[in-house]
Amino acid sequence: MKVLRAPIILAVVALLCVVAAEAGHEITFYPSYYPHEITVRFTEPGRAAALLRQKKIHAYADGDPFAGGAAPAHVRWAESLDGFVVLSFPRPAGAFAEAEARCAAGAAFLRALGARAPFVVHPYPVTPYHEDYVLHYDLVQRARDRAPGRAPRVRAGGALGQAVAAAGLAGGADADATLQWVPLAALLAEVETRLLGWTGPPWLKEGWFHAWLLRSSSWPLQPAPTGQAADAFRRRTEGAWQTPAERANLERQLVAEAGAGCERIVLGYTVRREPINDDYAEGVQNVAADSHAGLASEIFIRTAKLKDFPWNGWLHLAVAGGVHAGDGAWNPVAGFTGPAGRLVWAAVGDPALLLDPDSGRFVPNRARPSALTPVTEAPPDALAPGTLRPLGVPAPAGSKVLYRVLLSNTHDGQRMTVADAIYPYAFAARWSVESGGGRKYEAAIERATALARRSVVAVRVLGVRKEVKELGDMQLMYDVPEIEVYLKPGVDARAAAAIAPPWSPVPWQVVALMEEAVARGLGAFSSREASRRGVPWLDVVSGRGPLRRLAAELEGLPFVPEPLRGFVTPEQARQRWVALREFARVRGHYMPTAGPYVLGKVTPEQITLPVFRDFTYPLGVGSFDQYPIPLRAYVVKVERRGARLEIQADVENIEKFERSYKIVREPFRPQPASEKFREPLTVHFTVLGPNDEVAVAGASRDVQNGRLVVDLTGRLKPGAYRVLLALALNGNLVNPEVKVVPY
Repeated sequence: MKVLRAPIILAVVALLCVVAAEAGHEITFYPSYYPHEITVRFTEPGRAAALLRQKKIHAYADGDPFAGGAAPAHVRWAESLDGFVVLSFPRPAGAFAEAEARCAAGAAFLRALGARAPFVVHPYPVTPYHEDYVLHYDLVQRARDRAPGRAPRVRAGGALGQAVAAAGLAGGADADATLQWVPLAALLAEVETRLLGWTGPPWLKEGWFHAWLLRSSSWPLQPAPTGQAADAFRRRTEGAWQTPAERANLERQLVAEAGAGCERIVLGYTVRREPINDDYAEGVQNVAADSHAGLASEIFIRTAKLKDFPWNGWLHLAVAGGVHAGDGAWNPVAGFTGPAGRLVWAAVGDPALLLDPDSGRFVPNRARPSALTPVTEAPPDALAPGTLRPLGVPAPAGSKVLYRVLLSNTHDGQRMTVADAIYPYAFAARWSVESGGGRKYEAAIERATALARRSVVAVRVLGVRKEVKELGDMQLMYDVPEIEVYLKPGVDARAAAAIAPPWSPVPWQVVALMEEAVARGLGAFSSREASRRGVPWLDVVSGRGPLRRLAAELEGLPFVPEPLRGFVTPEQARQRWVALREFARVRGHYMPTAGPYVLGKVTPEQITLPVFRDFTYPLGVGSFDQYPIPLRAYVVKVERRGARLEIQADVENIEKFERSYKIVREPFRPQPASEKFREPLTVHFTVLGPNDEVAVAGASRDVQNGRLVVDLTGRLKPGAYRVLLALALNGNLVNPEVKVVPY
């Protein structure tokens, strides 16, 4: 980025930063987000409860520290999906040798538990916290109505074990089944990506995908080559469907086939309740929490602001774990795995796309998809993802996604370039193919990048555009590369933009430093690989000794990874290595990123995260203010007029007064487009035929005479149908009211 209009402008910018930090929000663009420093304490629940009572922290990002006791009046709660409760029959035998008996046993077990169940009873893996809930609503009701059989004797621990014992169903060595809680974070740990800026896979928050993970014996991106469930998974993830109805049927089939044998039965789910200080003066407001990740999410960091000093101040958070408390190593490839690590990475990292907190979709962040175009081939000058060298000849492709990439300075003062944005493609290839000795291979990377490697044909850099932001009498000029990503034929167009955007929150020299450390046996990216090789789990925050010597050696070369030698000169590389070593000398770690907060002082008790108020950072205060306070809509009346359904709706609205607000329900009235809403009121509909197959599925925003309209003209054969309707206000699909209408 360049600042125009002479050096005096730089002084003005610096002065404005100081004035704004002391007096509030006086400039039209304020880089990064609200607090100017975040403190994260590593605190166990009992201490967190005391700190909340004393108003010394603003939130606890790891569940309910009050353990069922009374919370202070100034505390409110953020709720999110925490995990699943699963009944497993490890060795089906005797009375439970047959699938039908096991399925009926789950129903009997729930009936015996009754009100003692320490979880939300929901005998189906797709929950109201999933965007695709409306597509499975009838199957959820059918699972609830399943006839009970013989109740099994069950082995369980903790609160689950207490409930089982109270119901008289406890079993020891002779137990028929095991009851366990499966945390959502643990379920997804092997399929998420971090370093590459790819918050994926694209269906990371969808219920059918969680059902596959819960019930499949093989990892999701490498399904078993035979079997109906694996075939449905392949067809769904490879885009082998033509219409939304066909996609919905595949997802329903996948869930049914994956659990057909009832070896593992989902009985319900748990909800994470995280406390937030809502005090009038000392609390926080404008808080958005992800429906699955809760407060340890990017959206929370990008929205929360202090009530007393909205555009600055110190945000104090607490979380269990820490750098050296079983929270795993802190490296941005396969680290940051515990609650503390996820919260810190949410502030320090900056992914290409953000997960929508209230649905399973993605919203643009540092990589902005601007066009999806059908193609037949990638051109010869496009780059092969593994080598970053021109293909030389055309390669078959099915589509291309054009991205605008928002570059900025990294925390060590270096300007990002195209090399940083495209190096993840080479990294994914280099560490996903087992080589001699296995030094350049990690199974965790292979699994997490499988979809991207399977889908991407080539990458093409069109050029770097100059974009100008007007700030009164000042202009800020940004470098914005335009990059095309070519995808193979058959890739799901609905998910294409989220598969592998060109971006990395970590600059290439940090990636190269970690690669060399792992290749030389100084560590491993993942916990599992570290155990297999007998080496440390690579930590770029606390493991500075070996990295210090290695960084000095790489600076002396100066080292450039082979795929980047056409993009980075030796002098540019030397400058990067010098800056990285100086950053590590000052900050004490090797992790400068391009995120909105800097990894600051780290101790066993806490970590500080100073804001990155750099005017090259392209996003600013208020960028995601459409996401706090999710609102709902309700179906009041449905009338059929010919082949059309007309829906009268009520919607929630916010009435604000001073620093408080209340939510009121009122009749829906169409409003003109504004920044207040990120999308209009939408009805999501699923039409079920007499055989319970989905005949039509889709969404409508058509409003006529103040009513939403679903037009089914010419879309159905004669017959009796049921229509499932759910309304989404401002994109919120969490816990929707589902209306079933005969048609």
